[in-house]
Parts: sequence; structure tokens; C-alpha cells
Amino acid sequence: MKKAFLLLTSALCIQVALQAQSAPTLRELVDSALQQDATLVQQKLQNRLTHLDQEKLNDIFLPKVAVSGKSGYLYASAKLQSPEIVIPAVANIFPGMTLAEGALDNNLNISGISVQAGAEASMLLYSGGKVKHLKEANKEKDHSENILMEKSREDVIAFISKIYDQFALLNESANVLQKGKERLEVMKKTADKALGYGLITPYDHKKIELAQATLDSKIIEYNSKKELLTAQLAILSGIEEERIMGIQPQLKPIQFLTGQHTIANRSELRALDHAIKAVDYKIKAEQTWWIPKVMAKASASYIGLYNNHITTSRDIIPGAVDRLNWRPDNLQVLPLVQAGVGFKWDLFDGKEGKNAIARARVERQVLESKVRDARDKLQLNQANSMSNYKVANAQIALKEKAWEIAGTALSNIEKEFRYGTKKSADYIEAENDLENAELEYQTAIFNQRRAAIELMRSTQELDFNKL
Repeated sequence: MKKAFLLLTSALCIQVALQAQSAPTLRELVDSALQQDATLVQQKLQNRLTHLDQEKLNDIFLPKVAVSGKSGYLYASAKLQSPEIVIPAVANIFPGMTLAEGALDNNLNISGISVQAGAEASMLLYSGGKVKHLKEANKEKDHSENILMEKSREDVIAFISKIYDQFALLNESANVLQKGKERLEVMKKTADKALGYGLITPYDHKKIELAQATLDSKIIEYNSKKELLTAQLAILSGIEEERIMGIQPQLKPIQFLTGQHTIANRSELRALDHAIKAVDYKIKAEQTWWIPKVMAKASASYIGLYNNHITTSRDIIPGAVDRLNWRPDNLQVLPLVQAGVGFKWDLFDGKEGKNAIARARVERQVLESKVRDARDKLQLNQANSMSNYKVANAQIALKEKAWEIAGTALSNIEKEFRYGTKKSADYIEAENDLENAELEYQTAIFNQRRAAIELMRSTQELDFNKL
């Protein structure tokens, strides 16, 4: 029982290890590349900043509360300069008197430890409609950024699928070369016998050996290209090279029926449309510069003076009131409360608001120009993609026919070579023609897939399931 359990555990571990090393599918490669792509990562971070701006606008009407305080040594001095003062007589009670100019001059000095503390709350009640329009502008900006991310995702899918198809093309090329190598090995045995019978010269025999060496060199070249593609995919997707090396895709034409959408569905035009709407809201926001803004405000404060010393430099009233030298108890003002509603009305802001409106309108004109330019280029791109797709489809049929003819020619020359009516040079030439014809056929399929993908992208109809 214990042995059976160990065997089962070992089998499961081996299965998990094999699955971990299994070759990734195109879907897995694309999903991993989408997570790794630097352009997409940067666009997502930029979009996060847009969301933070929106949160800031949503919070602008929330109350703001601040608490402040300070303490320190206070010294103040006030200088009093008196003019000439005439005090009239009051019946027989007061004979009256005259104080000369400067007779009451004095300096009042106050010193002590000052303490101040307070709390203030404020809340924006009305922004003149500016915040409302800025919120809408930010929403349109968010839509535009998300649409541009769609284009970046499509770029990643197209690029990864191209490398994936290059893998398939290299695999097919390696198969073609391997089949040619096997045919040459068979023909070399025939050539060995022919050389022994004197039917061919040593020079003809060496030509077959040279053809074999040439094929070996081409196989090494294709393997090097595959290693380079593997390293590229590993960097783009973050998947281990060992798994990528196991990819064995096959090239098949993509059948795409056109006419479902137009260039109006392209992300560039849709993103620009939302960008124009965002600028329209920005213009409306800037046009509110002259509308009064209303804010509610309340505060509570405390003022205290400790270890006070209040003095005068001279008698307050000469001969009547002596010089002041007072050390009162702590002086406190608590609470000092203020509450109310205030407004700010910019009657003239130095043309700052008008300049902001003018700039926003110029931004709109720039975007409109970009829309016209993008529409013209996208229409031309769609027409070019359609033309390339039709040519690529026609090339597949042409190259397939050429491959068929080359195969028949090689078969006939092979028979004639066995009977001694053809030289090895003729056979090698036919072999090369067959290899080139099959490679050109596989390349035609590769080009057709590229043309079909670009045609789908021209109207934003890239369907991953068709790849």
C-alpha cells in the first residue's frame, strides 16, 4: 500500500513537472506580454493619475479643518505724543489748566509669554460651475485613455502573433530542409553505386556531398534564428526559454470576411472624439472665471498672555497719576468665535480667464486637425490593407502551384538520374527548386496572415480566435 502511494505521488509530481515545462500557447504568450508591456504599464499609471484627479475634484466640496498654535516671548512698545491740551475751568470747583505740547508724552511697554491657538473650518459652497465642468472633462479624458489602451493591447497581440508565426515559419523551413537532407542521403547511396559502376564522375559525386553540407549549414542558420526568437519572446512575455523552445505552431491562412466595420471604429478616432469633448468641458469651466465663488467659514481662537509686565516710561499724568508698573495675573481671551459666509468675485483678473479660454479653443482646433489627418491616413491604410490581403491570397495559390510543379520535376529527374540520363547537377538543381518552392509557399502563408491581421486592425476588428 505504501509503495503504491509513493508511486502515485511520484507520478503526480512528474505530471506537474511536465505541465510546467509544456510549451505556452499563443493565448498564454499574449496574456503574459500584456502584463509585461512597458507602454501599457505607463498608460495604466497615467490613467491612475486621471482617476486621482477625479477623486480630488469630488472631494473639493468637503469641509477642511485646520488647527494651529504658537507660543513665544512677546514684547511691544507704543509711543504716545501729546499735543497742547487746554482744560477749561469748572465753576469754582476746578480752575482749569493748560498742558503744554509734549507734557503727556509717554512710552507704553508690554512684555510676557504669548500663547495663541485656534481651529478653523472652511467649505466651498459654490464654485461657479467650474468644478462640475472639470469633472466632465476628466471623465472624457478617462474614456480617451482607456480607448488608447485598447490600441496598445492590439499592438501587443499583433506583434506577439507575428513572432509566433515566425516560429511556425522556421519550423516549416526546418522540416523542408530535413526532408531535402533525407532525399539527398538516399540519392548519395545511389550515387555511390553509380560511381562504383563508372556511371558518374567523382566530380558529380562531390556535388551531392556539397549539397548535403549546404543543407546542414542552412539548418544551423535556422536553429540560430529560432534561438534569437526564443530570447525575444522570453523578454516580452517573461516566460522561461525552456518552455518557449517547445513551441510547434503550424501556419494556416486566416480567412477574414470584410465589411463588418469602418474606420470610424478605430481607437485613434474614438480617443480623439473624447479628447475634443474633454476640451469642450474645459472651455466651459474656464468661462466661469467671472462667476462669484461662495465659501462658508468658522473659527474658534484662544489668546493668552503670561508673566506680564506692563510699564510706562513716565508718569501718566504729571503730578496726578504716577508711572505705571503693573504685573497683572494672566490675561486670556477665550473663546474668540467667528462664523459666516463669504464670497469672492473676480471683476477683473488681468485677462487671465480670457487667455485660458483662448488656449482651450486652440487646443480644440489642434485636435480637430488631428482627427482630419487621422481619418485620411486610416482610410488610405484600410485601402492598402485590403489590396495587400487580396495579393497575399493570390500568392498562396501561385506558390502552391509552383511547389506542385517543382515536386513533379524532382520526381522525374530522380528517376532519370537512377537510369544515368541525368547528372547530379540536374538533380541538385531540381532539389533546390523544390526546397525554394516549398519555402516560398510557407512564406506566402506567413505573409497572408500578416496581411489579414493588418486588414482586421484597419477597422478595429482584430479577433484573437482567428489567429
